[in-house]
Amino acid sequence: MTTKAGIANTEEQVFLEGPQSRLEEFIFIVKVLFEFIKGFRTFHFLGPCATVFGSARFNEDHPSYKEARKMGAELAKMGFTVMTGGGPGIMEAANRGAKDAGGKSVGCNILLPAEQNRNPYLDRWVKLDYFFVRKVLLTKYSYAFIVMPGGFGTLDEFFEAVTLIQTNKIKHFPVILFGKEYHVKLYQHFQEMINSGTITAEDMKLFLFTDSIPEAISFIEKTAIQGFHLKKLVKHKPIKVLGEK
Repeated sequence: MTTKAGIANTEEQVFLEGPQSRLEEFIFIVKVLFEFIKGFRTFHFLGPCATVFGSARFNEDHPSYKEARKMGAELAKMGFTVMTGGGPGIMEAANRGAKDAGGKSVGCNILLPAEQNRNPYLDRWVKLDYFFVRKVLLTKYSYAFIVMPGGFGTLDEFFEAVTLIQTNKIKHFPVILFGKEYHVKLYQHFQEMINSGTITAEDMKLFLFTDSIPEAISFIEKTAIQGFHLKKLVKHKPIKVLGEK
């Protein structure tokens, strides 16, 4: 690939191959630093977010797209800024739902084979070259994580969220595994993990497994809004002299 995305991916591949020259590794670190700063400056004044994960491959006629759009609207009505990976499919649906309800909608966009452009329902977005920076930003600003049907990337984001909570690296924010029919075999595998002793029955409390939007919203209300007193949070105000808005 000769696109910017292709170049960025090559840089990550080279970096992860092992030690490079001191200069090459320093340059890579500087690029990552500036990418984090770009994300922090873009999202610093959002207020509490809820992040929706899901497949980029569903069109607006797909049932999961319609559910994600409803979910985005309900999250916006609760006062959350709806954050996604910024692409099409489930991400577009959640951002679109937020706009339907008059809420705020943001995205962390990255060029991937099945996710080439940001969706048109974003109030604010950041375009990123590095996948791991994107994952940090999607976690950093959110008080709830909703995992809709998706592929490897979606499951990666689900497992990262519950692992961070399980290991006390982040607080016990609500995680919703949405779509019982789609995720039923994954849930059954969790039971096998309990039987094998690799997780405990208590670990199943790290997330809610449901296909009901009202149940998911009620869980987020209790766990996030009431649990973290979000209505009492003080939002940072932009400083115009610093170019913030």
